Amino acid sequence: MLQAGIVGLPNVGKSTLFNALTRSRKAEAQNYPFCTIDPNVGIIEVPDMRLQRLAELSKSKKIIPAAVEIVDIAGLVAGASKGEGLGNKFLANIREVDAIIHVVRCFEDSNISHSTGDVNPVRDMGIINTELLLADLQSVENQLEKNLKKAKGDDREAKTNVELLRLLLEHLNGGNPAMSFEIDNDTALHIKMFNLLTSKPTLFVCNVEENDLLAGIENNKFVEAVSSYAKQYGSTSSCVICAQMESDMCDFSPEETEKFLREYGIDHSGVSQLIRNVYSLLGLASFFTTGMDETRAWTFRKGLRAPQCAGIIHGDFETGFVKAEVIDYDEFVAHHGWVGARDAGKIRLEGKDYPFKDGDVTVFRFNR
Repeated sequence: MLQAGIVGLPNVGKSTLFNALTRSRKAEAQNYPFCTIDPNVGIIEVPDMRLQRLAELSKSKKIIPAAVEIVDIAGLVAGASKGEGLGNKFLANIREVDAIIHVVRCFEDSNISHSTGDVNPVRDMGIINTELLLADLQSVENQLEKNLKKAKGDDREAKTNVELLRLLLEHLNGGNPAMSFEIDNDTALHIKMFNLLTSKPTLFVCNVEENDLLAGIENNKFVEAVSSYAKQYGSTSSCVICAQMESDMCDFSPEETEKFLREYGIDHSGVSQLIRNVYSLLGLASFFTTGMDETRAWTFRKGLRAPQCAGIIHGDFETGFVKAEVIDYDEFVAHHGWVGARDAGKIRLEGKDYPFKDGDVTVFRFNR
């Protein structure tokens, strides 16, 4: 299962957000730096309204949503790349995740301490990303040295690595994250092996207070600053959430949550939108299987073809793959399920080269 790591300066709301995402009280959230030392890990379900409709049409006994893993990582401080604070531990934890949820404090509150004295999101993001960049520079230099030695022995892969690492070193020395290094798809896969921190997909999360939701996010000067920064930093994106409010709703029933959000004039939970953003950030999508026993969302990496998607369900499905019966979710609903879709001739038979799409409803044919 792919992981997304929550990072940020101390006391920006990382653990509070983790609790909101996992609907738990697992992470301790206190008003002092390094409250989190060892990472908290949780599994979160991906909200998808399509599942309920599919289950209704198939009269399914149960629903199984897609899920991703979230890691709450200790707060970082300036100098982390040189071991300051919990720097070495922090950076090692980030290397293990597939994407970064970068939480930024976008509210002022004298009762909550700030590690740098005052609230300045652009400066705070710069501290984190500078440390990631410095760590990458050190990593690239170390990997370059190792590959230079191997290249002397006529190691072809090492020679390719040397060329790429030299280009990356120049790029990083210019103050640019690895994610903005312009390369083709094949080279991108090669560079992924270097496991650089600034190459990981990143989502910036503006943590605001409840009053901002009532007054209107457009009145929060910090949110616009984060949005502008995100666009410049490798063309990434940002979103807004009130981590404390979402955490307070952990124990609410769906009805209580809906009523609470209506009081703020909000249509849906910020957590739900954030989880969907993280799912997309990880390059993931869902295909569905549905019947009387269950309706289930299966997670796949965008671009995977039919046999690989079949293998997600069971290895035998991929090995013995013959065809996939496929219909788009909207078509499936419009024709009221499998029977109506078959009668209307809307179900397609797709072969090994078919790239699965988000929302495909399928049955796999395979040789046992």
